[in-house]
Amino acid sequence: MTFVLLVEQVLNGLQFGVMLFLMAAGLTLIFGVMGLINLAHGSLYMVGAFAAATVAGATGSFLLALAASLGAAALAGALVELTVIRRLYGRDHLDQVLATFALILIFSEGTRWLFGSFPLYLDIPPALSGPVALPFGIDYPRYRLALIGIGLAVAAALFLLISRTRLGIQIRAGEEDREMIAALGVDISKLYTLVFALGAALAGLAGALIGAIQSVQVGMGEPVLILAFVVIVIGGIGSIRGALVGAILVGLTDTLGRALLPVLFGLVMEPAAAMSAGASLASMAIYILMAAVLILRPRGLFGRA
Repeated sequence: MTFVLLVEQVLNGLQFGVMLFLMAAGLTLIFGVMGLINLAHGSLYMVGAFAAATVAGATGSFLLALAASLGAAALAGALVELTVIRRLYGRDHLDQVLATFALILIFSEGTRWLFGSFPLYLDIPPALSGPVALPFGIDYPRYRLALIGIGLAVAAALFLLISRTRLGIQIRAGEEDREMIAALGVDISKLYTLVFALGAALAGLAGALIGAIQSVQVGMGEPVLILAFVVIVIGGIGSIRGALVGAILVGLTDTLGRALLPVLFGLVMEPAAAMSAGASLASMAIYILMAAVLILRPRGLFGRA
């Protein structure tokens, strides 16, 4: 593997990681503050992608499409919290899993009814199309670089929100002792709705941004949801910093594993066998990483007891 290809794969892994962070950040916020296992989080990712594709097709504006993804996912999240999730806070985790799994089916069939079974496509805006020249003769897609920048900017904004604002203080206090902040006059119901809508909006934004690289289709959120759960287990449940570090680790492990492992196996095996063995091990690499982290630090890298 050449140096140029290695750098490109590292950038691909970073881009994949920061997009996973947008999914995992909302998921870890919801679990950390509410103690809720939300399997329907991937459906909110899908809602954002379909809203963006629909608005972009009608208006031709990518910025309006991103705004639509944020608004539609946040609205869907708030409605879900008010009508379904609010009844699950005091229930067993098994009840939460069953109820949110039912929401996956409702969202999937509802989306198929509205948009059909055929995928939609979201075009990359002209200003971000084409490659950009990087040092050492590397040409890398401008849009993927923009995704890295957007993801890191959202991460920075989320850190500031959690650590420097009154809302962030309430969110952190709600994670520590929800009864106490309710006794101090904070409307815990409104806080939960706001946190759930914020997490949903982040998922919807991720769906819209990825929708310009992949097709927008029913069920697109579930594979990403699995990876988001891996991210928060590695980073530590309830930790935004852990979600970012875990997402980048997962992104780099997955991308570099798929690029490097077939090459390494090719040193000792026939090319066809090396490709098969490398691809098989690469698909397991992130789960091996998760197992290693749990063995060494069961709470995750930044998790608390």
